[in-house]
Amino acid sequence: MHAWEAVQKSVDYIEEHLQENIRAEVLAEIAGLSPFYFQRLFKRLVNKPLQEYVKLRRLAEAIDTLNTGNPRILDVALDYGFASHSNFTRAFKDTYGITPEEYKKHRPLLNTFVKPILSLGYEMADEGVPLIVENIILEIRREHLDTPEVYLGLSADVSITAQTPVGERTGIDVPGQLWISYHKEKKAIDQYIHPNIELGMSYSADEEKETFSYFAGGLAKNIPQKLNGGFVQQELPEGDYIVCSIEAESFEELVSSALDQAGKYLFSTWLPRHGLTTKPFSAEKYNMTLQETNRMEIWVAPVTLSKE
Repeated sequence: MHAWEAVQKSVDYIEEHLQENIRAEVLAEIAGLSPFYFQRLFKRLVNKPLQEYVKLRRLAEAIDTLNTGNPRILDVALDYGFASHSNFTRAFKDTYGITPEEYKKHRPLLNTFVKPILSLGYEMADEGVPLIVENIILEIRREHLDTPEVYLGLSADVSITAQTPVGERTGIDVPGQLWISYHKEKKAIDQYIHPNIELGMSYSADEEKETFSYFAGGLAKNIPQKLNGGFVQQELPEGDYIVCSIEAESFEELVSSALDQAGKYLFSTWLPRHGLTTKPFSAEKYNMTLQETNRMEIWVAPVTLSKE
Protein backbone atom coordinates (compact mmCIF):
# COMPACT_ATOMS: atom_id res chain seq x y z
CA MET A 1 0.00 0.00 0.00
CA HIS A 2 1.27 3.47 -0.87
CA ALA A 3 1.62 6.04 1.91
CA TRP A 4 -1.09 8.24 0.41
CA GLU A 5 -3.50 5.29 0.38
CA ALA A 6 -2.93 4.73 4.09
CA VAL A 7 -3.59 8.39 4.89
CA GLN A 8 -6.64 8.44 2.60
CA LYS A 9 -8.13 5.67 4.71
CA SER A 10 -7.81 7.88 7.77
CA VAL A 11 -9.29 10.86 5.86
CA ASP A 12 -12.28 8.72 4.86
CA TYR A 13 -12.70 7.61 8.48
CA ILE A 14 -12.63 11.20 9.72
CA GLU A 15 -15.34 12.16 7.22
CA GLU A 16 -17.63 9.41 8.48
CA HIS A 17 -17.07 10.25 12.16
CA LEU A 18 -16.99 14.06 12.30
CA GLN A 19 -19.68 14.08 14.99
CA GLU A 20 -17.75 11.64 17.17
CA ASN A 21 -14.57 11.73 19.22
CA ILE A 22 -11.64 11.25 16.82
CA ARG A 23 -8.39 9.98 18.31
CA ALA A 24 -5.05 10.14 16.55
CA GLU A 25 -4.15 6.67 17.87
CA VAL A 26 -7.20 5.15 16.14
CA LEU A 27 -6.42 6.92 12.87
CA ALA A 28 -2.81 5.75 13.02
CA GLU A 29 -3.98 2.18 13.53
CA ILE A 30 -6.33 2.48 10.52
CA ALA A 31 -3.41 3.72 8.44
CA GLY A 32 -1.12 1.02 9.78
CA LEU A 33 1.44 3.54 11.02
CA SER A 34 2.88 4.65 14.34
CA PRO A 35 1.06 7.68 15.81
CA PHE A 36 4.20 9.82 15.46
CA TYR A 37 4.86 8.93 11.82
CA PHE A 38 1.15 9.07 10.96
CA GLN A 39 0.78 12.67 12.13
CA ARG A 40 3.91 13.75 10.25
CA LEU A 41 2.73 12.04 7.05
CA PHE A 42 -0.82 13.36 7.44
CA LYS A 43 0.41 16.98 7.66
CA ARG A 44 2.66 16.49 4.66
CA LEU A 45 -0.04 14.99 2.40
CA VAL A 46 -3.11 16.93 3.57
CA ASN A 47 -1.21 20.18 4.09
CA LYS A 48 -2.81 20.65 7.51
CA PRO A 49 -2.01 19.27 10.97
CA LEU A 50 -4.46 16.55 11.99
CA GLN A 51 -6.39 18.52 14.62
CA GLU A 52 -6.58 21.61 12.41
CA TYR A 53 -7.94 19.51 9.55
CA VAL A 54 -10.59 17.89 11.77
CA LYS A 55 -11.66 21.33 13.03
CA LEU A 56 -11.94 22.72 9.48
CA ARG A 57 -13.98 19.77 8.25
CA ARG A 58 -16.28 19.95 11.27
CA LEU A 59 -16.84 23.66 10.66
CA ALA A 60 -17.58 23.00 6.98
CA GLU A 61 -20.19 20.40 7.90
CA ALA A 62 -21.57 22.65 10.65
CA ILE A 63 -22.22 25.30 7.98
CA ASP A 64 -24.30 22.80 6.00
CA THR A 65 -26.25 21.98 9.16
CA LEU A 66 -26.84 25.67 9.90
CA ASN A 67 -28.38 25.93 6.43
CA THR A 68 -30.81 23.09 7.14
CA GLY A 69 -33.93 24.31 8.91
CA ASN A 70 -33.25 26.63 11.83
CA PRO A 71 -31.11 24.72 14.35
CA ARG A 72 -29.81 26.29 17.53
CA ILE A 73 -26.17 27.26 17.25
CA LEU A 74 -25.40 25.56 20.56
CA ASP A 75 -26.87 22.26 19.30
CA VAL A 76 -24.77 22.43 16.13
CA ALA A 77 -21.67 23.25 18.18
CA LEU A 78 -22.15 20.25 20.47
CA ASP A 79 -23.00 17.93 17.56
CA TYR A 80 -19.64 18.68 15.96
CA GLY A 81 -17.46 18.25 19.01
CA PHE A 82 -17.16 21.83 20.27
CA ALA A 83 -17.31 22.10 24.05
CA SER A 84 -19.51 25.21 24.19
CA HIS A 85 -21.22 27.95 22.23
CA SER A 86 -18.30 30.30 22.89
CA ASN A 87 -15.73 27.71 21.81
CA PHE A 88 -17.60 27.15 18.54
CA THR A 89 -18.03 30.89 17.95
CA ARG A 90 -14.32 31.53 18.50
CA ALA A 91 -13.30 28.78 16.07
CA PHE A 92 -15.89 29.92 13.51
CA LYS A 93 -14.80 33.56 13.61
CA ASP A 94 -11.09 32.69 13.53
CA THR A 95 -11.73 30.58 10.44
CA TYR A 96 -14.26 32.66 8.48
CA GLY A 97 -13.98 36.15 9.93
CA ILE A 98 -17.63 36.26 11.07
CA THR A 99 -19.61 34.71 13.94
CA PRO A 100 -22.16 31.90 13.49
CA GLU A 101 -24.90 34.41 14.38
CA GLU A 102 -23.73 36.76 11.64
CA TYR A 103 -23.60 33.85 9.22
CA LYS A 104 -27.17 32.75 10.01
CA LYS A 105 -28.40 36.31 9.56
CA HIS A 106 -26.70 37.15 6.25
CA ARG A 107 -25.83 33.69 4.77
CA PRO A 108 -22.73 34.76 2.77
CA LEU A 109 -20.93 32.14 0.72
CA LEU A 110 -17.96 30.84 2.69
CA ASN A 111 -14.71 29.43 1.39
CA THR A 112 -14.48 26.11 3.26
CA PHE A 113 -11.80 23.41 3.39
CA VAL A 114 -12.92 20.34 1.44
CA LYS A 115 -12.04 16.70 1.97
CA PRO A 116 -8.93 15.97 -0.16
CA ILE A 117 -8.66 13.23 -2.76
CA LEU A 118 -5.02 12.29 -2.26
CA SER A 119 -4.82 10.02 -5.30
CA LEU A 120 -5.02 13.11 -7.52
CA GLY A 121 -1.47 13.93 -6.47
CA TYR A 122 -0.21 10.62 -7.85
CA GLU A 123 -2.37 9.74 -10.87
CA MET A 124 -1.69 11.14 -14.32
CA ALA A 125 -4.51 11.73 -16.81
CA ASP A 126 -3.61 11.21 -20.47
CA GLU A 127 -4.83 13.93 -22.79
CA GLY A 128 -8.34 13.20 -24.01
CA VAL A 129 -8.81 10.25 -21.62
CA PRO A 130 -11.27 10.75 -18.72
CA LEU A 131 -9.96 10.26 -15.19
CA ILE A 132 -12.64 9.16 -12.73
CA VAL A 133 -11.90 9.84 -9.05
CA GLU A 134 -14.68 9.35 -6.50
CA ASN A 135 -17.63 11.43 -7.80
CA ILE A 136 -15.56 13.58 -10.17
CA ILE A 137 -14.70 13.07 -13.85
CA LEU A 138 -11.71 15.02 -15.20
CA GLU A 139 -10.52 15.24 -18.79
CA ILE A 140 -7.63 17.33 -20.09
CA ARG A 141 -7.17 18.45 -23.69
CA ARG A 142 -5.38 21.12 -25.72
CA GLU A 143 -7.44 23.81 -27.42
CA HIS A 144 -6.65 26.69 -29.77
CA LEU A 145 -8.83 29.80 -29.69
CA ASP A 146 -8.69 31.50 -33.08
CA THR A 147 -10.32 34.76 -32.02
CA PRO A 148 -10.71 36.42 -28.60
CA GLU A 149 -13.93 35.89 -26.68
CA VAL A 150 -15.36 39.02 -25.05
CA TYR A 151 -17.38 38.82 -21.84
CA LEU A 152 -19.39 41.44 -19.92
CA GLY A 153 -19.77 41.24 -16.14
CA LEU A 154 -18.51 42.32 -12.74
CA SER A 155 -15.05 42.32 -11.17
CA ALA A 156 -13.71 42.37 -7.60
CA ASP A 157 -10.36 42.12 -5.79
CA VAL A 158 -9.72 38.94 -3.78
CA SER A 159 -7.20 38.26 -1.01
CA ILE A 160 -4.79 35.59 -2.22
CA THR A 161 -4.10 34.21 1.26
CA ALA A 162 -7.79 33.88 2.16
CA GLN A 163 -8.87 32.01 -0.97
CA THR A 164 -8.49 28.23 -1.11
CA PRO A 165 -6.91 26.39 -2.77
CA VAL A 166 -4.46 29.17 -3.68
CA GLY A 167 -3.84 30.46 -0.17
CA GLU A 168 -5.11 27.43 1.76
CA ARG A 169 -7.07 29.70 4.10
CA THR A 170 -10.77 30.16 4.56
CA GLY A 171 -13.06 33.16 4.71
CA ILE A 172 -15.79 34.87 2.72
CA ASP A 173 -15.96 33.39 -0.79
CA VAL A 174 -15.54 36.63 -2.75
CA PRO A 175 -15.78 34.99 -6.22
CA GLY A 176 -18.93 33.16 -5.13
CA GLN A 177 -20.45 36.38 -3.81
CA LEU A 178 -19.55 38.10 -7.09
CA TRP A 179 -21.42 35.43 -9.06
CA ILE A 180 -24.48 36.02 -6.88
CA SER A 181 -24.27 39.75 -7.59
CA TYR A 182 -23.82 39.15 -11.32
CA HIS A 183 -26.87 36.89 -11.59
CA LYS A 184 -28.95 39.43 -9.66
CA GLU A 185 -27.86 42.34 -11.83
CA LYS A 186 -27.24 40.83 -15.28
CA LYS A 187 -30.76 41.69 -16.50
CA ALA A 188 -29.35 45.20 -17.08
CA ILE A 189 -27.13 43.76 -19.87
CA ASP A 190 -29.31 40.85 -21.05
CA GLN A 191 -29.57 42.30 -24.55
CA TYR A 192 -25.79 42.18 -24.96
CA ILE A 193 -24.91 38.72 -23.61
CA HIS A 194 -25.37 35.07 -24.53
CA PRO A 195 -27.80 33.60 -21.94
CA ASN A 196 -26.02 30.27 -21.49
CA ILE A 197 -22.25 30.84 -21.71
CA GLU A 198 -20.47 32.33 -18.68
CA LEU A 199 -16.88 32.86 -17.58
CA GLY A 200 -15.09 33.36 -14.29
CA MET A 201 -11.51 34.63 -14.56
CA SER A 202 -8.70 35.12 -12.04
CA TYR A 203 -6.11 37.66 -13.23
CA SER A 204 -3.94 40.68 -12.35
CA ALA A 205 -2.29 39.31 -9.22
CA ASP A 206 -0.69 42.03 -7.06
CA GLU A 207 2.04 40.43 -4.92
CA GLU A 208 2.56 43.58 -2.88
CA LYS A 209 -1.12 43.84 -1.91
CA GLU A 210 -1.50 40.02 -1.88
CA THR A 211 -4.62 40.24 -4.05
CA PHE A 212 -5.84 39.16 -7.46
CA SER A 213 -8.81 40.31 -9.51
CA TYR A 214 -11.76 38.04 -10.27
CA PHE A 215 -14.29 38.53 -13.06
CA ALA A 216 -17.74 36.91 -13.42
CA GLY A 217 -19.80 37.45 -16.53
CA GLY A 218 -21.48 36.28 -19.73
CA LEU A 219 -20.28 35.93 -23.33
CA ALA A 220 -21.00 39.12 -25.29
CA LYS A 221 -23.25 38.90 -28.36
CA ASN A 222 -22.53 42.55 -29.06
CA ILE A 223 -20.75 45.23 -27.08
CA PRO A 224 -22.46 48.46 -25.97
CA GLN A 225 -20.72 51.77 -26.49
CA LYS A 226 -20.85 52.33 -22.74
CA LEU A 227 -21.19 49.99 -19.77
CA ASN A 228 -23.03 51.29 -16.70
CA GLY A 229 -23.78 49.94 -13.23
CA GLY A 230 -20.27 48.76 -12.49
CA PHE A 231 -20.18 46.32 -15.41
CA VAL A 232 -16.82 45.79 -17.11
CA GLN A 233 -15.49 44.05 -20.20
CA GLN A 234 -13.08 41.11 -20.00
CA GLU A 235 -11.43 39.11 -22.76
CA LEU A 236 -10.34 35.49 -23.10
CA PRO A 237 -7.44 36.04 -25.53
CA GLU A 238 -6.81 34.09 -28.70
CA GLY A 239 -4.09 31.47 -28.41
CA ASP A 240 -3.25 27.97 -27.16
CA TYR A 241 -4.84 26.57 -24.00
CA ILE A 242 -4.82 23.57 -21.71
CA VAL A 243 -8.46 22.82 -20.88
CA CYS A 244 -9.49 20.70 -17.89
CA SER A 245 -13.15 19.68 -18.08
CA ILE A 246 -14.89 18.71 -14.85
CA GLU A 247 -18.11 16.78 -14.27
CA ALA A 248 -19.78 16.18 -10.91
CA GLU A 249 -23.05 14.72 -9.59
CA SER A 250 -24.54 18.11 -8.71
CA PHE A 251 -23.92 21.73 -9.64
CA GLU A 252 -23.23 22.55 -5.98
CA GLU A 253 -20.50 19.90 -5.85
CA LEU A 254 -19.18 21.03 -9.24
CA VAL A 255 -18.53 24.65 -8.21
CA SER A 256 -17.18 23.79 -4.75
CA SER A 257 -15.31 20.57 -3.99
CA ALA A 258 -14.93 19.36 -7.63
CA LEU A 259 -13.55 22.71 -8.80
CA ASP A 260 -11.23 22.84 -5.77
CA GLN A 261 -9.87 19.32 -6.37
CA ALA A 262 -9.52 19.80 -10.13
CA GLY A 263 -7.68 23.09 -9.68
CA LYS A 264 -5.22 21.53 -7.26
CA TYR A 265 -4.66 18.60 -9.64
CA LEU A 266 -4.16 20.75 -12.72
CA PHE A 267 -1.80 23.30 -11.16
CA SER A 268 0.06 21.13 -8.63
CA THR A 269 0.32 17.81 -10.48
CA TRP A 270 -0.56 17.72 -14.19
CA LEU A 271 1.10 20.92 -15.42
CA PRO A 272 4.41 20.52 -13.49
CA ARG A 273 4.74 16.88 -14.58
CA HIS A 274 4.39 18.02 -18.19
CA GLY A 275 7.06 20.70 -17.71
CA LEU A 276 4.48 23.49 -17.91
CA THR A 277 3.42 26.53 -15.97
CA THR A 278 0.82 29.11 -17.11
CA LYS A 279 0.39 32.73 -18.02
CA PRO A 280 -0.86 34.78 -15.03
CA PHE A 281 -4.57 34.08 -15.34
CA SER A 282 -7.02 31.18 -15.35
CA ALA A 283 -10.63 30.98 -16.48
CA GLU A 284 -13.64 28.88 -15.48
CA LYS A 285 -15.99 28.40 -18.41
CA TYR A 286 -19.63 27.30 -18.11
CA ASN A 287 -21.71 26.32 -21.13
CA MET A 288 -25.30 25.60 -20.09
CA THR A 289 -26.29 24.69 -23.66
CA LEU A 290 -24.50 21.35 -23.24
CA GLN A 291 -26.48 18.33 -22.11
CA GLU A 292 -24.14 17.76 -19.16
CA THR A 293 -25.47 20.54 -16.95
CA ASN A 294 -23.06 19.69 -14.12
CA ARG A 295 -19.99 20.37 -16.23
CA MET A 296 -17.46 23.17 -16.49
CA GLU A 297 -13.95 23.79 -17.83
CA ILE A 298 -10.76 25.37 -16.49
CA TRP A 299 -8.83 27.20 -19.22
CA VAL A 300 -5.14 28.10 -18.77
CA ALA A 301 -2.55 29.36 -21.24
CA PRO A 302 0.52 27.07 -20.98
CA VAL A 303 4.13 28.22 -20.73
CA THR A 304 7.05 25.76 -20.89
CA LEU A 305 9.11 25.72 -17.70
CA SER A 306 12.73 26.78 -17.99
CA LYS A 307 15.21 23.90 -17.58
CA GLU A 308 17.83 26.15 -15.97
